[in-house]
Amino acid sequence: MTTLIRPSQASDVRRLTAIYAHHVVHGSGSFELIAPDENEMVRRRTAVLDNGQPFLVAEVDGAVMGYAYANLFRPRPAYRYLVENSVYIDHAAQRLSLGRALMAELIQRCEAQGARQMIAVIGDSANLGSIRLHKSLGFEQVGLIRSSGWKHQRWLDTVMMQRPLGLGDLTTPTTETP
Repeated sequence: MTTLIRPSQASDVRRLTAIYAHHVVHGSGSFELIAPDENEMVRRRTAVLDNGQPFLVAEVDGAVMGYAYANLFRPRPAYRYLVENSVYIDHAAQRLSLGRALMAELIQRCEAQGARQMIAVIGDSANLGSIRLHKSLGFEQVGLIRSSGWKHQRWLDTVMMQRPLGLGDLTTPTTETP
């Protein structure tokens, strides 16, 4: 098995859409109720890249089997050093450590770009795979929003996790304006 982590390409969107659709329909990690189509996934990917953020894919033997990206947490300038991550793995490729490989590369790239904090907004407090993945990479739980989503006929919590990047808040930006 050959695994490659690389920047996403426009030609990956069909696979990104399929991977995410499975999570929307069958999982509780995403609070979307209807899976977005390819045009919407193109728009989302483009927005991440237009913000100068990384959007990565994991290939296994030449097939895209997962993806991860970071984007600005909020558009206000004071948040410019804080990014939020997302990671999704094809249901057939669970347990291949693709999430860990994607996240490790994503963290490294965000640090190199000057981000100083990364957060994960994890749908469903029972989403132990995602919580464990983030914890293993140095994230700590910083919040829990109880019963914040209604999906699959039940209330779901939102778990907030955070990890410093680089020197985190031990470094001071050189200017107040972006």
